[in-house]
Amino acid sequence: MAKHNPQGKNLFLETIVYGLLIIGVIVIILPILYVVMTSFATEKEYLTRGFFIIPHEFTLEGYSYLLKNGSFIKAFKNAVEITVIGTFINIVITTLMAYGLSKKYIKGRSFLNFIVVFTLIFSGGMIPTYLVVDSLGLMNTFGALWFSTAIAPFNLIVMRSFFTRLPDELFDSARIDGAGEWRILFSIVLPLSKAAIATFTLFYMVYNWNTYFHAILYLHDNNKWPLQVFLKLMLVEGDADFGQQEIQGVNFTHSARMAAILITALPLLCVYPFFQKHFNKGMLLGSIKD
Repeated sequence: MAKHNPQGKNLFLETIVYGLLIIGVIVIILPILYVVMTSFATEKEYLTRGFFIIPHEFTLEGYSYLLKNGSFIKAFKNAVEITVIGTFINIVITTLMAYGLSKKYIKGRSFLNFIVVFTLIFSGGMIPTYLVVDSLGLMNTFGALWFSTAIAPFNLIVMRSFFTRLPDELFDSARIDGAGEWRILFSIVLPLSKAAIATFTLFYMVYNWNTYFHAILYLHDNNKWPLQVFLKLMLVEGDADFGQQEIQGVNFTHSARMAAILITALPLLCVYPFFQKHFNKGMLLGSIKD
């Protein structure tokens, strides 16, 4: 009678798992590597070779063309302004509202929490939101992007849950020492909330940097369009129709398009390592207890 060999079975399963992981890594890395290498290739090589990983001749023509293009520079500046100011507005309003809703003695707290959860399930819709933005005079301004999405209900709920988990003894001792709510918030709550704030700052940064639909919906002036709209024009339509910066009859080369993709992704790739150490911890905070 044959003996059961658990070690051989485990080795077989580990081989399958590692093999699948290697295949998954290749599937993920290969397109990224192709985009990176194509951005350094000449147009002639791209047209003649088709798919390749390592170009025969490296060139910076695509990057040089983009950095000299006024439309690209303007779109990049718009994206930076939208992201920096928008993220600041998002995190300030979310933090203040979450801190207020975490206090059980606030009158009407349950009703306000219900409204937040309700908006998480049922949104106002595109047309009502558009009418509100228009009635407030925010059309064709960056304020339409900032204030129409100032709070993400999910982020607010998680941050409120995190504030709820802070021990009441901290607040009681601070009040005994004469600290007010603003002093408690800035001196006690915020220092203890670095992980949560860093996590949601990253979420809001990614959302603001990648904004596209709201940009084409609320911004009628082409000169105010952010980088994602410019990238869509490059990749889909082939040229950039940006008002006075319009390039008549000139199509971007494939290396310039790939370079634009990399430059668009680069800022978030540079920022993410600074938030990574807080990311995992921040995702777990507030998820256990409401």
